[in-house]
Amino acid sequence: MSTKIALISDSHGYIDHKTLKYLEEVGEIWHAGDIGSLEVMDQLPEEKVIRGVFGNIDDKEIQNLYPEWNDFEVDGVRVLMTHIGGKPPRYAKGVKTKIKAARPQLFICGHSHICKVEFDPELNCLYMNPGAIGQQGFHQMRTMLLFELDQGKIKNLQVVELDRRGRA
Repeated sequence: MSTKIALISDSHGYIDHKTLKYLEEVGEIWHAGDIGSLEVMDQLPEEKVIRGVFGNIDDKEIQNLYPEWNDFEVDGVRVLMTHIGGKPPRYAKGVKTKIKAARPQLFICGHSHICKVEFDPELNCLYMNPGAIGQQGFHQMRTMLLFELDQGKIKNLQVVELDRRGRA
C-alpha cells in the first residue's frame, strides 16, 4: 500500500479551498517552509500526518514547532527537507554537504516559488520544489506537488496548478 503525499511550500499565511481540496486526498502533507502563520497549519485536515520545516519569514513560534531541517523516512524512501536549498547543481551554501551526509533519495526545498523536479545524478537523489501556494511573491502560477511513495519508490508525480497568483 503506497502513501500519497501532498507537497506544499511558501504559503506566506495563505491557504485556500482549492488547495485544501487536494489535501483531503492524501495521507501526508509536507510543508517546505515560509508557512507565514500557524493559521495555515491549523486549517490542514486533522487526520493527516503533517511534516514541515520553517522558512526565512517564519517567526519564533513557528520555528519552535518546525525544524530548519527535517530528515525522515516514509515507505522506504529517505527524505531530507529544508526551506532554502538552491537547486541542482547550484545548491545553497552547505546544502550539498548535508545531502551527501544524509544520502536521501528525495531532497525537498521551497523558497524560490518556482516549481521544479529534477534528478541529480551526482548526488543520486530526486530534487523537488513545489513552488508556492501563497499569494505573495513573484510567481505567476500557484503550484503544489502530489506523488506517492511505495516500497522505496517515488511514483505518480503530478504538478498541480492551483490558479494564477492574485485570483482565488
